[in-house]
Amino acid sequence: MAIVALGSNLGDARRNILRALDRLQSLSESPLRRSSLWETAPVDCPPGSPTFINAVAALEPRPGETPRSLLAKLQSLEKEIGRQPKKTPNEPRVIDLDLIAFGGQTFQTPDLVLPHPRARMRRFVLEPLAQIAPEFIFPGQNKTVAELLSVLASSETLRQLPDEGNWPRLRDGVFPLSRAGRGDNLRRR
Repeated sequence: MAIVALGSNLGDARRNILRALDRLQSLSESPLRRSSLWETAPVDCPPGSPTFINAVAALEPRPGETPRSLLAKLQSLEKEIGRQPKKTPNEPRVIDLDLIAFGGQTFQTPDLVLPHPRARMRRFVLEPLAQIAPEFIFPGQNKTVAELLSVLASSETLRQLPDEGNWPRLRDGVFPLSRAGRGDNLRRR
């Protein structure tokens, strides 16, 4: 399972996220798992930055996909949706697609670190991720996403937006998992 965090705070942010989610489906071997959309206050952004719309998606990489090849596809999708090269760190952006995890792999290069080094400390990542994979354990950690969220000390403000109605509904609080048990870092209880 690969986990992608999505964010947008320029233009029609909701539409940008929904467009990216639709395109992410083409990168997945099975149905994409999508969180709700969340309105979030900017974190570590320049003063005056607009609020974000955030979401998280989990996909099953296609055979032969690697973290680097998936990152390249995510960066291409960002450009397609209208992302411009950064001028300032954490500046407002049309779309941001962060590869948060790629199965149980750890990976470190100048342009990609897996798992994402700040994901487990960001409510705007953990809250939506808990909707679709509460039992996921980041490589190198021993707590599930739900456990990390329950002990997170953060003043981030989030507001869940109404469901769009265009993806699978939650069942018992969790989206159905596809092909669980294939080393996807899900704790069995």
